[in-house]
Amino acid sequence: MTIKRLRKAVFPVGGLGTRFLPATKASPKEMLPVVDRPLIQYAVDEAIEAGIEQMIFVTGRGKSAIEDHFDIAYELESTMAERGKSLEILEPTRLQPGAVAYVRQQEPIGLGHAVWCARDIVGDEPFAIFLADELMIGRPGCMKQMVDAYMQVGGNIVCGFEVPDDETDRYGIVDPGAVNGDLVEVKGLVEKPKAGTAPSNLMIPGRYILQPEVMDILKNQGPGAGNEIQLTDAMAQMIGRQPFHAFRFGGRRFDCGDKAGYIQANLALALEREDIGPKVRAFAVDLLRG
Repeated sequence: MTIKRLRKAVFPVGGLGTRFLPATKASPKEMLPVVDRPLIQYAVDEAIEAGIEQMIFVTGRGKSAIEDHFDIAYELESTMAERGKSLEILEPTRLQPGAVAYVRQQEPIGLGHAVWCARDIVGDEPFAIFLADELMIGRPGCMKQMVDAYMQVGGNIVCGFEVPDDETDRYGIVDPGAVNGDLVEVKGLVEKPKAGTAPSNLMIPGRYILQPEVMDILKNQGPGAGNEIQLTDAMAQMIGRQPFHAFRFGGRRFDCGDKAGYIQANLALALEREDIGPKVRAFAVDLLRG
């Protein structure tokens, strides 16, 4: 079996971010900072660590800040240089020429539709998908671990993350088959099963490695739950046609599409920083005592 190397990643960033209004009225939710890096930067850094060479952003109206973030800011850099400040902190935001592409999703009608909008750039290659509001923290990163697993088995791989049994009705859940270490065969995908009926406690956060055939399925797929074109429905059709696994990720996950999860991510990552961690910890202790 020949396994094609993973070179491309799709970042669906066209959503409206309504759960964070009014903060996201004029700024994309993907630009919300966790400490001092926007969510989209964490996702791109994770992709680069995994060896991905081309970032494909599926954008919408009001998302130009993402394009500006990964562009050269001449005025800023010139001013910093004149003042003797290092430009090293901006290096991760300067993607190599040809390493970034943008395509517009004209209406937000589902994750599956957003992915399908990138079909011409993806072409006939396997590709990764990152949902930037799912902040995955691990060493190595989540996608690097998934790519290593993918190079062993090929096919399609979704990230799997274990959640408490009483939370399984909130997520898409893996119906598991054979288990080989951190790789779990996927027999089916169940979207938000009723309490007590979930086939496992392995949910699917926002990391995927898919074969290009999923685009053909999405092309002819009608609306599903929420009257949107669902990626889960298309993936379900690929089970049995191609190898399909979940990679059990053992790191940390922060749901930054949720206000509480976003605050938790800021606090957790701030506490780990040598420059600000001690002050944040002291403040948190005093706050909780009070």
